Amino acid sequence: MSDFTAVAAATATYTWLSSLLLKAVNAAIVAGLGWLLIRFLLNMLAKFLKRTKIDPILHRVILSISKIGMMVLLAISVVDLLGIPTTSIITSLGAVGLALSLAVKDSISSLAGGVIILLIKPFSLGDYVELDGTGGTVREIGLFNTMLTTTDNKRVYIPNDAVSKAKIVNFSAEENRRLDILFTIGYNDDYFKAKALIEQVIANAPLALKEPQPLVRMSGHGASSIEITCRLWVKNEDYFEMNYYMHEQVKKAFDENGISIPFNQLDVHITQN
Repeated sequence: MSDFTAVAAATATYTWLSSLLLKAVNAAIVAGLGWLLIRFLLNMLAKFLKRTKIDPILHRVILSISKIGMMVLLAISVVDLLGIPTTSIITSLGAVGLALSLAVKDSISSLAGGVIILLIKPFSLGDYVELDGTGGTVREIGLFNTMLTTTDNKRVYIPNDAVSKAKIVNFSAEENRRLDILFTIGYNDDYFKAKALIEQVIANAPLALKEPQPLVRMSGHGASSIEITCRLWVKNEDYFEMNYYMHEQVKKAFDENGISIPFNQLDVHITQN
């Protein structure tokens, strides 16, 4: 009876070891083939991304997330082939993922914002933009922050989650830009003469575009002056230079032709009892 028990035990042990060895071999084969498949799929994905218009900064993110996802699926498959219950592992991974997401939710929000910005591309490097009142030239678009350089050479770092929800004004998106300037003259001055002088300054300006045609018209009757609106089009890169030019040359033309530029005055009357 003892011999029979020993043989049965040996047979059971042999069967268990054979089954375990077979599972291990199968798991090793699946792991090897799975790793080769993952590398092949990642290479195909990388080639595909290069042919798209997706920002290169996002390529690494997409490849990393894809690699992690496929590696997790492969690991779960291998563990399942070894006969280890995967339900508890998946549950644990979900709990860990939830805890991590709560711990770094601000960073995840900034990362998501960066992905949105890089996909939508509301601005590019070198563009002058205004983000919720903060103006500057875009110098860096990262996954977590966007860096602007202001006109007085300050660096401003804005989290991408705030950028993705901000009102974005891109001043560099179009090739041409309209310059609006308001000039004022006195009520005793000749409006049509002032209008002709402004039009002459625009005609002599090398940076002013001929089309669309400039506009110079009376736009208001102020408390102490007549308002003249001037609208002309320039190349985007000439906007500020043309603005300075117009103010300087119109002031010079007004001075030479006796056109006054009113300013606020205060009359004080003293009454003696």
